[in-house]
Amino acid sequence: MERISVIGLGKLGLCIAGCFADKGYKVWGADIDISKIEKINQGLSPIDETGLAALIKKAKKNLMAVKDCEQAVSQSDVSFVVVATPSLADGSFSNEYLEKALQQVAAALKKKKSYHLVVITSTVMPQTTEKVAKFILEKSSGKKCGKDFGLAYNPEFIALGSVIHDFLNPDFILIGEANEKDGDILEGIYKKTCENSPRFARMSPLNAEIAKISLNCYVTTKITFANSVAAICEKIKGADAGVVTGALGLDSRIGIKYIRPGLGYGGPCFPRDNVAFAALARILESRAKLAEMVDEVNRDQVLRVLERVKQILSFSGKDIKKSRIAVLGLSYKPNTPIIEDAQALEIARILVNEASGVTVFDPQAMENSLSILGGRVRYAKNAKDALKGVDLAVIAVPWEDFKKIDPEACKETVFLDCWKILKISKKKNVHYLGVGV
Repeated sequence: MERISVIGLGKLGLCIAGCFADKGYKVWGADIDISKIEKINQGLSPIDETGLAALIKKAKKNLMAVKDCEQAVSQSDVSFVVVATPSLADGSFSNEYLEKALQQVAAALKKKKSYHLVVITSTVMPQTTEKVAKFILEKSSGKKCGKDFGLAYNPEFIALGSVIHDFLNPDFILIGEANEKDGDILEGIYKKTCENSPRFARMSPLNAEIAKISLNCYVTTKITFANSVAAICEKIKGADAGVVTGALGLDSRIGIKYIRPGLGYGGPCFPRDNVAFAALARILESRAKLAEMVDEVNRDQVLRVLERVKQILSFSGKDIKKSRIAVLGLSYKPNTPIIEDAQALEIARILVNEASGVTVFDPQAMENSLSILGGRVRYAKNAKDALKGVDLAVIAVPWEDFKKIDPEACKETVFLDCWKILKISKKKNVHYLGVGV
């Protein structure tokens, strides 16, 4: 199966389409945004993501974008459905866009004579693939799953800012297969596409759906535990959470990834997947107490940092109401302009009402932050400009550029380094404090 269609060309969908096209597959991408389609067909990327512009240009000959979903499906052998599944009020995921996309896929399947594999990549609630997707595809196409078409659930574990790298170099591939044939097709595609040799976890669609939200829920637990250790270490003279969690990570039962003190998690995936896990438990008339508590403790991290800001200023003999503060970083993580559930931005937003003046700078998220911060802050041109005349600087996002800051040049400024990225010489006369110490 050498022809692939990708339904939904958002940040993940377009990256997936570009990667498949770059590896030699003939790829048809479908999206409702006409301007996006036109740019893609010109070899241009309509989305800001690391390496995507170069990838789209390179793979132009193998990538065609269209508005007609049926056309994309009819021209391919495998369809990856990568549409948004926004969170509902109870924390579960909406199938509104997924169902609309599947209706169009089914219309194309109805006219096809060859076997076609439908792959759901969007994050969904457990039982969606078998009880929703299969039902829609069979009813609308008049065909039988497993005989006339295949069905699989295959979510990705990627991070914005490194989507392409993560997709091409996954730790493992999660495949929820309706039958062994469908799993074999997917495994073959990834073996040709991935640049490493990932392990494959093949199971039923239901178990794969549970595994997806469970994994992200566990990762958020590690992040939150590291920050809980930091909160304790900040109360004990001589303690350093970075040293403590560094030791914990050496144990193979724990591992070094995501167990590092800093701000809490944010973005479009971790918060909602964690909440969805708790929502699933409620739907099943149970309760995921750990997931609920992780979400609560994570939200407390902003207040913990703000309390540290007040303590530091007070110790320096300054009143926060008369202090000027710089917040360096506004996105939810480095290398992305995304501000969704960004704790750095929330810190800046609250400080506006607490401090005499707030200056902000972020390499990519300034424009997106305008709708939240408006004209209540000073938008600096760069990090150096942001540090001019401030009493305290909060390094809220570990952007690579911020590592170059020289606190020696700002002797009147106190630094609160939430990620301990600055290299401070003990000989230098600077006012510096990291989170977790």
